[in-house]
Amino acid sequence: MKLATRNEQVTGTLAKLVVLLALLLFSSKMVSAATETSTRFEGVASCAGSTCHGRNEGDGKVVRQDELRIWQEPSSKAGAHSRAFSVLASQRGQRIASALDLGKATSATECLGCHSTFVPTERRGERFLLSDGVGCESCHGAGSGWLSGHYAVPATHTSNVAAGLQELNHPQVRASVCLDCHFGSDRQGQFVTHAMMAAGHPRISFELDLFSAMQQHYNFDTDYKRRKSTPDALQLWAVGQAEAVKRSTRLFGNAKLATEGIFPQYYFFDCHSCHRQITDNPTANRRFETNPGRPMPFGLAPYNDENIIILSAVSKVLAPGQASRFDAASRKFHSAIGQGRSQAVAAARQLNAAADALSDALAVRGFAGGTAFSVIEAISSKAISPRFTDYAGSVQAVMAIDTLLNSLVKDGRVTIGAAAGIRADINRAYAAVGSPERYSPSQFRAALGRASRSIGALN
Repeated sequence: MKLATRNEQVTGTLAKLVVLLALLLFSSKMVSAATETSTRFEGVASCAGSTCHGRNEGDGKVVRQDELRIWQEPSSKAGAHSRAFSVLASQRGQRIASALDLGKATSATECLGCHSTFVPTERRGERFLLSDGVGCESCHGAGSGWLSGHYAVPATHTSNVAAGLQELNHPQVRASVCLDCHFGSDRQGQFVTHAMMAAGHPRISFELDLFSAMQQHYNFDTDYKRRKSTPDALQLWAVGQAEAVKRSTRLFGNAKLATEGIFPQYYFFDCHSCHRQITDNPTANRRFETNPGRPMPFGLAPYNDENIIILSAVSKVLAPGQASRFDAASRKFHSAIGQGRSQAVAAARQLNAAADALSDALAVRGFAGGTAFSVIEAISSKAISPRFTDYAGSVQAVMAIDTLLNSLVKDGRVTIGAAAGIRADINRAYAAVGSPERYSPSQFRAALGRASRSIGALN
């Protein structure tokens, strides 16, 4: 009996070695192919077959296989990426391009960097179409290295990543990919200037978990968790906040992006600190409040610190070892803005490093379900609520409460029925930031507090 067991063990080990060797050989071929041709983008049509991602029903055995249908859904936010190119030809798109003297928006590089999968002609495969908008490979990476074999045995998620597939299940990788367009980068066509916003482009804002949920085209089933690990909504949200601060401060340090003529590039500053009603009424009440987190001279346009505010609130809960460093760097940065460009850039580098350390700390650990309750309490606590004096930061706060409540429902910590009851409070908080012209800091804090207390009562 012992001899038979030993033989079975040896046979099993040899079988595993054979599979491992096949996988290594397969991976090496994939990596080699990726090295030679991974710069080519094959286009949406390459993923659209009915045996791949082009089915009408999400009934695939491994993945849904109706991902194309979701991507191009015309009536939902899930289809926004497929509509990105077509909006350039709209009346609004042409008006913006005309004001900026860009010619046709559909051929302006300043627009195409984010409204399409914009790559040089020599990197486009035979089925590639610029008019597809933000296609599969904008997020998943150039397909030539992994497309033909990513579904075949013995391919794994790990081998596909080695062949060039973007590791979007990793929160820092996903944040970096999304931030390129939803926050900005230093690559051509991926930076929304103040001039663009003045011409009519929407203001840039970003929240990773909520935006991911809007674009979700996969099921968090057993197979997904086996191949890519169990997703952690709280971690994804928190890392997204940290990566946004990193991106913002890095771009601020780029001299080519930081100025526009003799003026600073106002993209980096809080829009609503300047865009308020102007009146000569000597008894008019100010429509802003002094922010204790910004030690800077009165009257200066404050930096757009919506993500900084949120990180200051939650770092003490999620990464206490990094919290004091981040808070100190944040205050120093705001103070330096009142001193001069060189001082502000130096302080931005320190804040960038603090956000980087915070992101790394958040990315390597998971969070117990109850942690979301603590984070929600931190966001609405008396210690942080005085910082919700501006529209942008308040929008981030209510999106955070919303996405964290959803994560509690997914984790089974809050029932669907209870969440539905709380939704009225969430909607009141959203209504309080429904329009920057009507935004009132005190009304928002009251609405956010009610929503947070309703959630906290369920803990």
